[in-house]
Amino acid sequence: MIRKISSAYVGGLIGALVDSFNIWMLGKIGFTALIGVGLRPEFRPAWLYPRLVWGGIWGLLLLLPIMKSRPIQRGMLMSLAPTAMVYFVMFPEMGKGTFGLGFGLLTPVLVLFLNFIWGIVAASWYEHGR
Repeated sequence: MIRKISSAYVGGLIGALVDSFNIWMLGKIGFTALIGVGLRPEFRPAWLYPRLVWGGIWGLLLLLPIMKSRPIQRGMLMSLAPTAMVYFVMFPEMGKGTFGLGFGLLTPVLVLFLNFIWGIVAASWYEHGR
């Protein structure tokens, strides 16, 4: 059981690292500005650390016995939980409204896409690590 828990947590953490790198790189190369999304984070420890911790915590959802034989779809399904938290808690607390539309109209699509990648990476790590 310890191996499953640690694989789920580390999978979520690795997924969060990939997700963080992706959003940072998309901002750095100007893609987010090109599509009208005002997300351009700086890749710094104070920004990265909480994302890694929360990514690991969200990764614990992989312990639920849902869609075990379909890791990609499972990861995408699990990614909907942190996506909802970002849409309905984080963005409104930042003053950017529900779905983060204050960052731009395509923000919800970008967040959903990047979180799908998080989920796929996390589920893949979990599947290979347990």
